[in-house]
Amino acid sequence: MLDQTLAAIRLPATGGQTFALSAYLGRIVVLYFYPKDSTPGCTSEAQQFRDLHADFVNAGAVVFGVSRDSIKSHENFKARYELPFALVSDSEEILCGHFAVIKMKSMYGKQVRGVERSTFVLDRTGSVCGEWRGVKVAGHAQLVLDAVRRL
Repeated sequence: MLDQTLAAIRLPATGGQTFALSAYLGRIVVLYFYPKDSTPGCTSEAQQFRDLHADFVNAGAVVFGVSRDSIKSHENFKARYELPFALVSDSEEILCGHFAVIKMKSMYGKQVRGVERSTFVLDRTGSVCGEWRGVKVAGHAQLVLDAVRRL
């Protein structure tokens, strides 16, 4: 069952959309959280989800990428890499906070707060039924697709 707090979240997404999980009840939802648009790992991950997008759709799933970047940054990233799914801007860390993906990370020897690459699959009722944290990009989208196909 979709958590009431989660159901109330409304965030801007690419294409002038407003992202609301409650609008996707009855569908499988894949939320993949990533640190930053147009960085090597995030680009590779987005391309993997892009390349498997038709398979996710055929399995009854809708995919969303989520980061703290602005809609303008998301629109550029989406266009540059021809991403067929919406990117959600969570600049205030609302969705990130709900899924507890903000972590202290080491960057160039300094501790910084950042998004831990994580993916969640929500079933048709809005319940989390799959979770990957500290994701390694290589092959990850395929693992998620395999899990979605088992639902």
